[in-house]
Amino acid sequence: MKQVIAITGISAISATGADTSLLGNKGDHNLSFDSSLNAWMGKLPADVLQLIEDIREENRNYLALDASVLYAIYVSRKAIACAGWDFSNDFGINIGSSRGATQLFEKYYSAFLENGKSETLASPTTTLGNISSWVAQDLQNEGPDISHSITCSTALHSLLNGVAWLQSGMCDKFMVGGSEAALTPFTIAQMRAMKTYSRAENDSLYPCLALDLDKAENTMVLGEGAASVCLEIGIKPTALAYVVGVGYATEKLKHAVSISAEATCFQKSMKMAIEDAKTSFQGSDFEEMLNEVDAIVMHAPGTQLGDTSEYKAIQKIFKNKLPLLTTNKWKIGHTFGASGLLSLDLAIKMLQSQEYEEVPFISPQVKPKRINNILVNAVGFGGNAVSILLRKA
Repeated sequence: MKQVIAITGISAISATGADTSLLGNKGDHNLSFDSSLNAWMGKLPADVLQLIEDIREENRNYLALDASVLYAIYVSRKAIACAGWDFSNDFGINIGSSRGATQLFEKYYSAFLENGKSETLASPTTTLGNISSWVAQDLQNEGPDISHSITCSTALHSLLNGVAWLQSGMCDKFMVGGSEAALTPFTIAQMRAMKTYSRAENDSLYPCLALDLDKAENTMVLGEGAASVCLEIGIKPTALAYVVGVGYATEKLKHAVSISAEATCFQKSMKMAIEDAKTSFQGSDFEEMLNEVDAIVMHAPGTQLGDTSEYKAIQKIFKNKLPLLTTNKWKIGHTFGASGLLSLDLAIKMLQSQEYEEVPFISPQVKPKRINNILVNAVGFGGNAVSILLRKA
């Protein structure tokens, strides 16, 4: 990497709350059973939903916006405040979502099926570009704003894009994010159709067994949430952590949602991220650089193939000396397009506190003497893997 990228601000909301430590409530998950949808899910708490509704009431134009857009507005406001950026500064914005405005889309399409007519605001409020453009409007920003969807690796692809803009010199500051508000009947039905979702009858203490490599069935649980991260190039006194390496890869598909048994895409993305950090690791060779990685926040969606294939990819790269492995999806669910940055939020908290998120139903791991470098993984349908290497500030 030409120059390290400083993370100077971050804000996140999930089933644990707003900007709360995922490291708290050890052993407890934040998933709940929704009887109306007959499904386990990771819902935002009532106090966070009230904060979102407060934003909706601020501006009559916000009344028609999807929840995913309002989530993004909330975390983006908080992130720039954390970074000390001013409203109306010219910085880049790239915020994505896997499902987009699915709540409004399902609502408007149901109405269309009933009366054969579309409501006036159906198109502008459900288009994918809706999310970053409204954040830019809210922050009075005149820089570039970009929206995209790369399924579950969306948020980390936003970060990749922010790094590229900064390294190119086209921006001095860049905010990246991901937002997901997809706890809807059609989305849950789609996950069930693929046989990936945790059973409603699942009476286990933990409805989502992410990172349990011995589970007998798929246990993915959908969550909602959002995160925004402020990036600046170079060493900064206010940095929360540094991005020192980035990696990405796409593997050849056998079908639309496939991933190879040893996650070739993750092998390539992790290797690329570690090699990209060579400057930060002062010219060490690759085998020595592997020893610098203290922990990995895995994608680990809670499915049998998803979890085991990523684990095998890690084994392929790190061989017999595995870093500490963890994930947050057993606690907050899989937040699709927001999940990568929620994992990054966990990694930053681990770097700052020198504690780690223990997964209570797997064998205890030996904590490293120090946690200075953490790899964060995400992959989406289509085999689009991203790995980000973070260093302690």
